Amino acid sequence: MVLSLPLAALAQVPVQDGSTGNGGGNSNAGYGTSGAYAGGGVQTPSTAQGMLFSQLQQMQQDIAQLRGMLEEQQNDIQRLKKESLERYQDLDKRLSSGPATQNSQAAGASNGAGGASVGAGEAGQQASGEPADPAKEKLFYDAAFDLIKAKDFDKASQAFAAFLRRYPNSQYAGNAQYWLGEVNLAKGDLQGASQAFAKVSQAYPQHSKVPDSLYKLADVEIRMGNNDKAKSTLQQVIAQYPGTSAAQLAQRDLQRIR
Repeated sequence: MVLSLPLAALAQVPVQDGSTGNGGGNSNAGYGTSGAYAGGGVQTPSTAQGMLFSQLQQMQQDIAQLRGMLEEQQNDIQRLKKESLERYQDLDKRLSSGPATQNSQAAGASNGAGGASVGAGEAGQQASGEPADPAKEKLFYDAAFDLIKAKDFDKASQAFAAFLRRYPNSQYAGNAQYWLGEVNLAKGDLQGASQAFAKVSQAYPQHSKVPDSLYKLADVEIRMGNNDKAKSTLQQVIAQYPGTSAAQLAQRDLQRIR
C-alpha cells in the first residue's frame, strides 16, 4: 500500500495539473497570449479594412455625383441641340417659299416705309439712303438671301444690315428687316434678333411681316427669360392679327408659359 500510494498520486497529478495546477495556469496564460495576438492580428486588418471600406464608399459617392452632373450636362446639350435644330427647321421652312415669294409679299404690302408712322430719326435715316433703283435693290436683296440659304449667317446679317442702310425706302426693306432678325436668331445673337424683330413693326407697321416679327420677338423674349414681355407681345399678336398663323402659334405658346 505504501508503494502503491505514490503511484496513485503520480497517476492523478497530470489530471490535477491540467485542471487547477500551475501547468494549467501556464496553459491558460498561453491561450491568453495567443488570444491577444490573434485579437491584435484581427484588429489591425479590421482597422485597415474599415478605412478602405470608408474610402471606397466615398469614391462611390463621388462617382455617383459625377455621373449625375454628367447626365445633367448631357441633358442640357441635348436640349440646346434640339432648340438649334428647331430654329434651323423653322428657318428652312420659311426659306422654302424662296425670295420670289418674299419679294412679292413685300411689294404687295407697300412696306409702310417713309410714312407718317415713321419717327423723325428713322425718316432722317431713310433720307440718307440711295435713290430708288428696283433692279439694283432686288440684286442686293437676293444676294443677302442667298447667304441665308448657304447657312452663312454672319455674312447674311451683315448683308441685310448693309441693305437697310443703303435702301431704307426699298419695297424689300421690311422683309430685309425681318430676315435680319431671323439670321441673328440663327447665329445665337438674341439681343440683335430682338432689336431687328421689334423694328419691323416700328419702321414698317403696315408690312405683312409684322405679325410674324412680333411672334418671333415674343419667342426671343422667352429664350431670354422675359416671360412677362413675351406674354404681352403674344397677346398683342392674338388681338391685332386674329386668324393668322402667327396668332395661332402665339395662342399655343401663351398656354405653355402660363
